Amino acid sequence: MELYYSVSYGSSVSVTVERQVVEQDDTDLLDTAWELKERVRARDGVLKQRRRFFERAYRRASVYVYRDPEREQLIGFAATRGDGYVLFLVVAPEYRGEGFGEALIARVAEDHDRVTCHARTTNEEALSFYHHLGFETVRRIDGYYEDGGDAYYLRLGDSAGLVERLSSFFRR
Repeated sequence: MELYYSVSYGSSVSVTVERQVVEQDDTDLLDTAWELKERVRARDGVLKQRRRFFERAYRRASVYVYRDPEREQLIGFAATRGDGYVLFLVVAPEYRGEGFGEALIARVAEDHDRVTCHARTTNEEALSFYHHLGFETVRRIDGYYEDGGDAYYLRLGDSAGLVERLSSFFRR
């Protein structure tokens, strides 16, 4: 299912945005997603996965996508496993700060009771973003990444949140 809508981008530009979910084994946007991930890797020094790893994970994931069909440009994507674990969250640098990362996580959360991910302990931008959305740091994992980098395991939708949602039914 695709959803089109207009959003204001920057100070005066309006963009038509397409939102869709790419199901497992659909590779139509695989190369485009890889290119965006690599552009972010080169710019920010994160998302250092090899092509083969990325491709296998992408094929097995549900991929939530925002793109600009007029410019044929991928704005961002979140590739997730069936349990709500975010394998990759990527937003094009020129669209950051416009709410697309938040919208992607919100879209993942619509389909999952719990959303989890890993983030490098040195990636302050990502950690700030996730904490802003309400993710909790569950634990630190030393040497998690292939290059020896450490990670935090983060979680959104803990049991306290679930209890709070359930208690709203009892107040009616």
